[in-house]
Amino acid sequence: MLFNSFEYLVFLPLVFCLYWFVSDRLKWQNALTVAASCVFYGWWDFRFLFLIAFTSLCSFFSGILIEREKAGGRSGTGIAVANVAVNLLVLGVFKYFDFFAESLAAAFSAFGVELHPVTLKLILPVGISFYTFQALSYTIDVHRGKLAATRDPVSFFAFICFFPQLVAGPIERATNLLPQFQKKRVFDYATAVDGTKQILWGLFKKMVVADNCADVVDKVWLGYPQHSSWTLAIAAILFAFQIYGDFSGYSDIAIGTGKLFGIRLMRNFDSPYFSRSVSEFWKRWHISLNTWFVDYVYIPLGGSREGRWKTLRNTFAIFLLSGLWHGANWTYVLWGLYHAALFLPSTLSGKRVKYADVVAGDSFLPSFRESFRMLSTFALVCFGWIVFRAGSLADFAGYVSCMFANAGVGDALPGRKAVFFALVLVAVEWVNRKREHAFAFHVRRVWLRWGIYLVTALLCLSQAGKQVQFIYFQF
Repeated sequence: MLFNSFEYLVFLPLVFCLYWFVSDRLKWQNALTVAASCVFYGWWDFRFLFLIAFTSLCSFFSGILIEREKAGGRSGTGIAVANVAVNLLVLGVFKYFDFFAESLAAAFSAFGVELHPVTLKLILPVGISFYTFQALSYTIDVHRGKLAATRDPVSFFAFICFFPQLVAGPIERATNLLPQFQKKRVFDYATAVDGTKQILWGLFKKMVVADNCADVVDKVWLGYPQHSSWTLAIAAILFAFQIYGDFSGYSDIAIGTGKLFGIRLMRNFDSPYFSRSVSEFWKRWHISLNTWFVDYVYIPLGGSREGRWKTLRNTFAIFLLSGLWHGANWTYVLWGLYHAALFLPSTLSGKRVKYADVVAGDSFLPSFRESFRMLSTFALVCFGWIVFRAGSLADFAGYVSCMFANAGVGDALPGRKAVFFALVLVAVEWVNRKREHAFAFHVRRVWLRWGIYLVTALLCLSQAGKQVQFIYFQF
C-alpha cells in the first residue's frame, strides 16, 4: 500500500480511530498495530508476510536463548551468530543470489570459460533489507547486554513490522522502538498535530518535488546521447532532488504517522544538501542506515582507533556494504566505493573537519566560504547520483561521456516546473533548517498558516493520479 494512494487515505484514519479506541489496553493496541501492519504489507503480496514472520520468530527466540545461555555462564555468541547468519542468508538468497551467479559466469566468460549459471528469478520482497537489519539490531543488542530479551511476542512483532516504517525505514534500533511498544501510549494532541504537518510536508516532497523531477529525469535518461551537456547536467541535479524528495519524503510521512500513534521514530534526514563536506553529508543522509553500519560494522572492525590505514579499510568496508545494501548491481558497488574514495584525502591527512553545528547558525545567509563548501559537496554528491541512477556501468560511462562531449548539442532545457518546485524545497528547508522538519514552523497569522497548508495540500492532490512508487521500495 502506497502512502500516496487512495487506499492509504482510507486505511490511516480507520486504523487511527480503532487504535485510540482501544488505548486503555496495551495488548490490544499492539495487536491492532500488528494486524494493521499485516494488511498494509500484504496489500502488495500477502505471501511475503510469512517471510517477515520467519525473520521475526528467529530473532524473537534468539533473544530468549541468548539470555538463557548467559544465565548459564555462557556467552550466547553461537546463538547470536546463528540468527545473524540465517537472516543474512534469507536476504542473500532473495536479493543477491542471481546477481553473484551471473557475475561469476561473466567473470569466467572473460577468460573463455562458458558457465551456465543457475538463477532463481525470485521476486524481491518489498523492504526486506529494512526489516532484516532492524531484526538483526535486536539480536546484536541483546547479545551485547544493551537490551533485555522480551517475552512478549506481540510487542516484538509490533516493533518489527510497525507499518509506517516497515518497507523503507527509518531502520529503528530495538533499544529505541521496542520499549515504546512495552508501555501504554497516551494520545497527545500537540504531537498528533505536529505529525500531521510532517506528513503533509513529506507528501509535498514526494508527490510534488520528486515525481515532477522523475518525469524529466526518466525522459532524459531514455535518450541521453541526443541531449546537450547542460540538459544532462540539469537532469543529474534533478535526480538528486528526486531521490531526496522521494526518500526523505517517505521518512517524513513515516515519522509523522508514528507521532499520530504515540510512537517516536528516529530522524532519518537532516538537510543533507546543506552539508559542507562529504563526511557531514553522510551524517545527515539516511541517518538510520549509516549509524547502523557504524555501530555494527565500523566500530567492531576498530573504527578510527587503530591508525589511518585501518581506518581507511574500515571506511571502504562500510561503503562497500552500503552500496551492496542498496541493490544487486555493480553500479551500487561503484557508488559506494566512489563515496569511500571521497574520504581518502581527509583520512590519510588526518585532518577531517567535523561540523557539529547547523550551517550559517548565527545568520540567515551562509558566508562565501560556507557557500563554496556546500556547492562543491553538492556537486560531488550529484556526480555520485549519476552512477546510482544508471542501469549499468555502461550506461553510467555513456551518460558521463555525453555530459562532457555534447557541449555543442542544442536542445531546450527541460523541467522548468520541476526546477521551480526543487527551488521551493530548498528555500523552505533552508529557512527551517534548525527545526525538526520544515513544517515545524509557527506563523502567528492563522489565515497565512492555513493558507500554506491548503496550498500544499492542493498541490499534492493535483499529483494524486500518478501514485508513483517510492524509489527505496526496491531496496
